[in-house]
Amino acid sequence: MRITTRTAARSVSRTVASSMAVAALALVGFQATGQTASAATGKAPSVVTCTTANTRLTVTEVSRPVNHLLLTATNTGTRPCYAYIAPYLRAGADAQAPLAWAEETTPQAVVTLEPGRSAYAGITTSTPEGEGGAKETTLGVVFADRKGDAIDKEKTLQLPKGGVFFNSTATVTYWQDNAKDALSW
Repeated sequence: MRITTRTAARSVSRTVASSMAVAALALVGFQATGQTASAATGKAPSVVTCTTANTRLTVTEVSRPVNHLLLTATNTGTRPCYAYIAPYLRAGADAQAPLAWAEETTPQAVVTLEPGRSAYAGITTSTPEGEGGAKETTLGVVFADRKGDAIDKEKTLQLPKGGVFFNSTATVTYWQDNAKDALSW
């Protein structure tokens, strides 16, 4: 009977010691995780939304595809910025509505611009199927926030060659991280 009592006592003692060791390791792991997360948070610069105030915008004509322009937004700030969804574009000073967004160009993730880096949006100005239209000399650009709402003041850009023809089929892509993707649709 005495052997049984000792064996049971040793078994309970080992179980308690094992549980305490697991709890101690879990606590150390939790503390280390917390320290790692706070250290990473302290070192990583906060990301802001791209706006006309922290980017330089340019619009250029491209040789291919025809009837296309390339809008480039370059981060001029000191912190990374998110180029959400697509830009709101107004072709001409009298435009009543922004160009439609080409939904099929939605990227898999939000485009993040490190300082000095660029995002791109391809603009189809017209197609043979389009109706109406006019030669416009300016392009108004407004950035969107993560919800898709316009967020800041419009930046007006001069269009190349003294003006570009836009008709009812004009569209703009979502922001892309490279010019090739912005112009490949």
